[in-house]
Amino acid sequence: MKKQDIKALSVDQLHEQISAEKQQLQKLNFAHAVSPIENPMRIRESRKLIARLYTELTQKENQA
Repeated sequence: MKKQDIKALSVDQLHEQISAEKQQLQKLNFAHAVSPIENPMRIRESRKLIARLYTELTQKENQA
């Protein structure tokens, strides 16, 4: 997701996106624990995306 896409999301959409990304990260971590996944950098990218979503959520909640 690009920065512009994240900024365009509403608070409810941010909550939904965060929960979806957390589930995806959990699946990646489980898959990586069982057997090494093909691209382990996806785990790092997912964590960073979750952090970006939380940052934008905090900014939008502070504005309101």
